Amino acid sequence: MGADLFVALALGADACLLGRPHVYGLALDGTAGVSAVVDNVLAELDLTMGLVGAASIGDITRELLVEV
Repeated sequence: MGADLFVALALGADACLLGRPHVYGLALDGTAGVSAVVDNVLAELDLTMGLVGAASIGDITRELLVEV
């Protein structure tokens, strides 16, 4: 999910939604489950940003994407 968030931001998105994963977290562990899902998505986004050398959300640009 974090990598998908990265792509959306690189393509110009101003906002993104989590969809179903936060509902699964809620069903499994209530608010702590939702918090864990959000934390994991943000951690994956942070990892993806680190791998491409983007230090902040503002550094995420279309040029960091590679078409496959």
